Amino acid sequence: MTRLSVNINKIATLRNARGGDRPDVLQAALDCEAFGAEGITVHPRPDERHIRYADVRAIRPRIRTEFNIEGNPIPSFVDLVNEVIPDQVTLVPDGPDALTSDAGWDTLRNREFLTEMCREFKSRGIRTSIFIDPDPAMAEGAARCGADRVELYTAGYAERFAAGDSDAVKPWLETALAARSLGLGVNAGHDLDLDNLGALIAAIPFTAEVSIGHALICDALYLGLEKTIAAYLSVIQKNSLYL
Repeated sequence: MTRLSVNINKIATLRNARGGDRPDVLQAALDCEAFGAEGITVHPRPDERHIRYADVRAIRPRIRTEFNIEGNPIPSFVDLVNEVIPDQVTLVPDGPDALTSDAGWDTLRNREFLTEMCREFKSRGIRTSIFIDPDPAMAEGAARCGADRVELYTAGYAERFAAGDSDAVKPWLETALAARSLGLGVNAGHDLDLDNLGALIAAIPFTAEVSIGHALICDALYLGLEKTIAAYLSVIQKNSLYL
């Protein structure tokens, strides 16, 4: 069944707005696990405007579910990943000033670099995923780089779904099928929420994992974190393929 990994960046953003340790990012990660999340995702950026490198070091030994670190593999990021050894690293090509991730890798133009990164992380037993746009050619490129999985960048899907496009998921499905045919696992993330998640999972029921942060934390302001995680898990369970 598709796994839910909760991205806790926004909890760190709230903490950093005032300093101190409220809310407690580590405790939030532990609570997400206790409430049923099957993974924790963090995306440390160079300016540490939300998740800090220190948070990553504190979280790693405490959680018991899958730990996914995503980010641009600049030297400091690579060093951090190699230090803490997460279950999964997701390579994302966001610039240092990016507000949020806004595109996937061109796995053809960046093949040499991505191959080097995949080789390095996989040599340490870390599952390696490459963030890509909905394009079968990018999935093929990721396979040639030696990735274990791709993560489909779903912002465009969310926009099309909200606009009522009945074929909103088609490019993402085509890319997922291409990735699967190449032996890659398929993850998905960005702008997924309680409204659009079910249709995505129903169309791509072999999705291994969805990483959801912003929408989930927004929902938790009204529903509470425990009920929100339960709601997302319910949507996934109703639409997943049990493997």
